[in-house]
Amino acid sequence: MLTAMRIILTTLHSKFVHTSLALPLLAAYCRHPQRTLLIREYTLHEPKETVLAALLAEQPDVIAFSVYIWNRTATLELADALAVARPGLRIILGGPEVSFDGPELFARHPGIAAVVRGEGETPLRALLDAWLHEKSPENIARLSWRDGERVHSGPDGPLLAELDDIPSPFNLDLVDLSRGLVYLETSRGCPYRCAFCMSALDTRVRSYSMPRIQTDLLYLITREVPCIKLVDRTFNYDAERARDIFQFILENNRTSRFHFEIGAHLLDDATLSLLEQAPPDTFQFEIGVQSTLPKTLEAISRETSLEKLEANVLRLRRADNIHLHLDLIAGLPGQGSASFLESVDRVMELRPHHLQLEPVKLLPGAPLRRNAASLGLRFDPHPPYGVLKTPDLTFEELERLRGIGRLLDLTWNAERLQEFLELLSALYGSLSKALKALESFWRKQGLFRRLLSQRALFEEFWHFLRTYHSDPEHKPLQEALARDFARVERIAPAQAPEFLDLDLHPEEQQRVRERVRLETDRIKGQGIKLQHLACVFSQLPHRQNQRTILLFVYLTRPGAAMQVHQIEL
Repeated sequence: MLTAMRIILTTLHSKFVHTSLALPLLAAYCRHPQRTLLIREYTLHEPKETVLAALLAEQPDVIAFSVYIWNRTATLELADALAVARPGLRIILGGPEVSFDGPELFARHPGIAAVVRGEGETPLRALLDAWLHEKSPENIARLSWRDGERVHSGPDGPLLAELDDIPSPFNLDLVDLSRGLVYLETSRGCPYRCAFCMSALDTRVRSYSMPRIQTDLLYLITREVPCIKLVDRTFNYDAERARDIFQFILENNRTSRFHFEIGAHLLDDATLSLLEQAPPDTFQFEIGVQSTLPKTLEAISRETSLEKLEANVLRLRRADNIHLHLDLIAGLPGQGSASFLESVDRVMELRPHHLQLEPVKLLPGAPLRRNAASLGLRFDPHPPYGVLKTPDLTFEELERLRGIGRLLDLTWNAERLQEFLELLSALYGSLSKALKALESFWRKQGLFRRLLSQRALFEEFWHFLRTYHSDPEHKPLQEALARDFARVERIAPAQAPEFLDLDLHPEEQQRVRERVRLETDRIKGQGIKLQHLACVFSQLPHRQNQRTILLFVYLTRPGAAMQVHQIEL
């Protein structure tokens, strides 16, 4: 038996702000007096050689990687380098991205000692126990391991019955709270069988006990973690349970924001009434609509009532205290370009704060990937496994839908150009038709290949207007563009873009000076800097064909976001 083992649990994040929940849970469950468990987190932006050196400097006996869709390639390259640099080092892979690989993974990467399949706590602890006692890890459920040239695989085996058996990683101080974002799970599994999702493989939902959930929440709340993101696949699968957690948060929260993935169609009246009482910006909801086409929803086994979903989203939107992020997925079976764009228009009628459009990913293990050939779905064999062609969509059509999604991210989802988009939608007959026209222009100009500043973005929309809508009757679009720009960026008059009209009459300039003086007096002594811009408009929605001056007042102070006030003179 070994006297001690030194084990690193590690992963590569896509961004520095991200933190791992899986690694602390594994560390909490696998504690042992003769094991030193270290959590080390890196990002994909760090040079491979730097991460390699940092890991080896710890003198580990075992390194276990958590592997995801975004870090698979980089992780495997790092594992290969570790095996060459330190022969005899035991390397373990786990996580959703390797759970469905077979023996060929071991053949391609000879340094890998073991692969944990699916939920990792029990197989990892059993493997580490076997190695601690210098035994072979025979018949460990959900584990594949190397024995010389042979690869052995244990049975599938049961999942952990009681999630409370995992000690709280928060109480053990295993979770990094310094990055502003912390993940928390209150349940595992999902009651639904959506074909594009790996959660379809685990339809039995297991919940932590309510005392455990409340203890973990209180730990994070009292430390005033800025954002707590719950990773439950469908948080409100049980309405009463979800309502109890919402209530606990509302009674105890200080300054934190909470992000949930919910099924909007599952919200009952009691829960909606409670949510309407939440302080603004306490909750953020991500709601997967995915499609509004009934035959597509049926093809992917997605059970939902669109009517109930829409009614509940509209009620939440009327309360206007919860940020609503809705999702649609392109490339699902049975849905072509026209019907997908109809889904876009239908969902945008709900006025979500954010609408994400994304081509479907054919994830390893998901039913949609298993049935891809029979469904005629062709996809990239490498991460992130995006769909490339379907019986209903050519690659070019998918690319155009991807471009429309990108434009939504640059405009509506970024809280800019919203008034412009609404007027353009009215001109074209629908938002999707307006976005199609913009996407075509964007592609012809090669703008998807460029990273645009905010000012450059607005100038390209002005270029679009001048190219296709130069008729004076479209003056309202130019003015909407000007107002949208003035609301999001402080503009120096000498550097104002040409779609802004700054040509004020002398008496108008005097009114501006008087109002600026009033606004300056109002904030005197508060450490606030005031700047302003005055523009001429003649096509305001409530004052058509009347010359009007709008004064934009920009208030800034150290450490705070800029405030913009629009004042009609």
